[in-house]
Amino acid sequence: MATPRRPSNPKDAAEALFKPAKKVAAPAVERPAIPNTKELVSLKIDSDVLAHFQADGPGWQERINDTLRAAVNVAS
Repeated sequence: MATPRRPSNPKDAAEALFKPAKKVAAPAVERPAIPNTKELVSLKIDSDVLAHFQADGPGWQERINDTLRAAVNVAS
């Protein structure tokens, strides 16, 4: 007997189509840290603190980094 064009139970056929595919997770790739590189991050800081660093114009991100580095060196 030939296979029917439409499945006998359309609900089962539809659910089979939407079952999640089983994917094998790729192993995490460990990359060596490159010294003195900067990393893009999202950081929430108070608006007045941001205004203080932006007041002197371009380079405000570097000024924040320099201030944070100084704080790390004091704490060490």
